[in-house]
Amino acid sequence: MLEYLSIVLTAILVNNIVFSQFLGICPFVGVSKNLGAAYGMTMAVAFVMVVATAITWVLQHSILIPLDLGYVQTIVFILVIAILVQMLEIVIKKTSPGLYAALGVYLPLITTNCAVLGVAILAAQRDFGLVHSLVYALSTAAGFGLALTLFAAIRMQLELSDVPAPMKGVPIALITAGILAMAFMGFSGLSI
Repeated sequence: MLEYLSIVLTAILVNNIVFSQFLGICPFVGVSKNLGAAYGMTMAVAFVMVVATAITWVLQHSILIPLDLGYVQTIVFILVIAILVQMLEIVIKKTSPGLYAALGVYLPLITTNCAVLGVAILAAQRDFGLVHSLVYALSTAAGFGLALTLFAAIRMQLELSDVPAPMKGVPIALITAGILAMAFMGFSGLSI
């Protein structure tokens, strides 16, 4: 149990996928203008991240490793993620047109979201079992969601603040992201 708690805290706080590993920056900056879109993107990324990690783990251990095809790992993982995102896009378009419109171009960008691919590859590199991989993927998705939600709330507040004209928009957003990344570095000493 302590092992799982360690994976969860490490993935969410210590090695946050956005603030410590700098993966998933495109949707982090692009979708963080309001909390609704941030929540929708978090759910979409979490679903794709967990399912992709499960499928890639099975493929890695049942096909790639036994057939000594480790060199095609990245290509196989990208194909799995692309198929999942296409399926997710179809489902969201049918069930939630508002969310589909809010996510806009960022939904197809989950295909190229390096955080999703990064989690699948990191789980394979760390030689996690299936349950550990799933806990890691879900925890990393929670860390991504935490980062996205915090950033969206701060950006919404910045819209109401008196920010100097040259700093409005992306410049202040990037400065804020840097400050958040430094704040998350404070968790680096956390250990279980």
